[in-house]
Amino acid sequence: MASAAHGQQSEQLPLSLAGGRNPWTIAVIVSIATFMEVLDTSIANVSLRHIAGGMAASVDESTWVLTSYLVSNAIVLPISGWLASVIGRKRFYMGCVLLFTISSFLCGLAPTLGTLILCRVLQGIGGGGLAPSEQSILADSFPLQQRGMAFALYGVAVVVAPVVGPTLGGWITDNYSWRWIFYINVPVGVISLALTYWFLVEPKAEKEHREEMRRKGLHVDYIGFGLVALGLGCLQVVLDKGQREDWFGSNFIVFFSVVSGVSLVAMVVWELTCRDPIVDLPLLKNRGFLAANIVMLAVGFILFGTTQLLPQLVQEIYGYTATQAGLVITPGGIGVMMLMPIVGLLLRKVQPRTLIAFGWIVECLALLHLSHFTTDVNFGRFVWARIFQAAGIAFLFVPVTTAAYVGLPPGKNNNASALINLSRNLGGSFGISWVQTWLARRSQLHQVRLSEHLTPYDATYQRAISHIQHALPGHSGQAPLAALNLSLQRQVGMLSYMDIFYVLAWAALLIAPVAFLLRKSKPGAVAMH
Repeated sequence: MASAAHGQQSEQLPLSLAGGRNPWTIAVIVSIATFMEVLDTSIANVSLRHIAGGMAASVDESTWVLTSYLVSNAIVLPISGWLASVIGRKRFYMGCVLLFTISSFLCGLAPTLGTLILCRVLQGIGGGGLAPSEQSILADSFPLQQRGMAFALYGVAVVVAPVVGPTLGGWITDNYSWRWIFYINVPVGVISLALTYWFLVEPKAEKEHREEMRRKGLHVDYIGFGLVALGLGCLQVVLDKGQREDWFGSNFIVFFSVVSGVSLVAMVVWELTCRDPIVDLPLLKNRGFLAANIVMLAVGFILFGTTQLLPQLVQEIYGYTATQAGLVITPGGIGVMMLMPIVGLLLRKVQPRTLIAFGWIVECLALLHLSHFTTDVNFGRFVWARIFQAAGIAFLFVPVTTAAYVGLPPGKNNNASALINLSRNLGGSFGISWVQTWLARRSQLHQVRLSEHLTPYDATYQRAISHIQHALPGHSGQAPLAALNLSLQRQVGMLSYMDIFYVLAWAALLIAPVAFLLRKSKPGAVAMH
C-alpha cells in the first residue's frame, strides 16, 4: 500500500522521473553515482605520497590530482543546469556517468603525472554534471513533505563519501596499487548506467519544454562559458602554485591572478546582461539563496580541508600507514550516516537555520578540541575527535541543501542546484590550497622560533642532549644531534597542524550567524519549488 501511495504521488508530479514507480527507488539509484563521484574528491588523499613516488614528483605537485578534479568539476557546474534542460536530464545524467567511468579507467592507466592530471580534469567534467542533475531529479520526484528525508538520503552519499574515501584509498594503496582507486569506479559506473536506463523515465512535460526551447532556437552562451572556464582555471593555478612560487612575489602568479580576476568580473557583467546566460547569477539576488551558497562554500572549505589534512597529519607526525590514516576518518562517516536520518526528521519540526547554526557550533568545538592535541595522542582519540567533527557536518549539509531553494521562482531547480554545488566544490578547492599554504608558512615560523634554543649555551638544549645520550648509550658524535633534530621537526609539524585547526575553529564560529540570513520557513515544508 505504501509503495502504491508513493507511486501515485510520483505520477502527480509533472516533472518526476520516477515514471509511476516508488520515488525512493530513484533516490537510491541516483545516490550510487553521487557516492562514486564525491568519493573521488577524497579517495586519493592518503595515496598522494605513493602517487608522487611512482611518478617522480613532489608531494606538493601531487596535490594537483585533487585540485584539478575539483576545479574542472566547478567549471562544469554552472552550465550543467542549462545542458540538462537542452539535452534532457536522463540523457545528460547518463552521459556524465559514462564520461566519468571512462576517464576513471584512463586515470588508472596514466603513465605520467601530467597525463593523470589531464584524465582527472576529464573525470571532473563528467562528475560536475551529476550533482545538479541528481538534486533536481530528487526535488521533482518527491512531494514537499518528503523532500527533507529524500535529501537526507542523498546527503549520506555526499557527506559520507569524503570520509570513507581515505580509508578505502589507503587500504587499496597498501595492499594493491594506487591505480586501483580509479579502477574501482568502472563496475560502479556500469551498474549506475544500467539502473538509470531501466528505471528513470523522462516525463512528458520535460520533453515538451525541451521541444519548445528548440523551436524558439537555442542560444548558446559561448562567451559566458569561456569566461567561467578561464576565470576558475586561472584561479586554480594560482591556488596550486602560489606557495611554491612565493605568491605575488612571482610574475607568474601575478599574471594568472590578473587574468582570473578580469575574467570573473567580465563574466558577472556579461551574464547579467546576456539574453540567455549560462550562469543564472540573478538567483543570488535572493537573500536566502545567497546565504545558503556562503554556508555551503564554508562547508566545502572545512570538510575537504580537514579530510585532506588529518590523514597527512597522522602519516607525517605519527608514522601511520595509508590504511591506518584512512581508518582515522572512517568512523566519522558512520556517525554521519546515523545522524543524517535524524536531521531529516528534525527538519519537520525545527527551522533549518537553527540546525545550521547548531552544526557550526559543534564544528567549532570539535576543531578547538583537535587544536589541543599533542604528539602523545593515540589512535582512539583521533577517531573520536573525527566523529565529533563529522557530527557538526551532518547538521549542516541537509538543512542547507533543502532550505536553499525556498522562495525561488518555479523552474529554477537545475540552475539553483548548479550554483549550490559550485559553491561546495570551490570551497573544497580553496580549503585544500589554504591548508597546504598555511601549513608551510606556520612550519617556517615554528622552525625559526624553536631553532633559537638550539645552542650549546641554552639550558634546555643541554638537558635534551643529556637525555638523548642517556637513552642511546654507546652513541656519540652526530647521533644525539640527529635525534634532537627529528624531535624538533616533529614538534614543528605538530604545532603547525594545531594552528590550522585553531583558525578553522574560529572560522566556523564566525560563519554561524550567516545561517540566520536564510529565509524563515514552515518546518516540514522546506523544499524546492
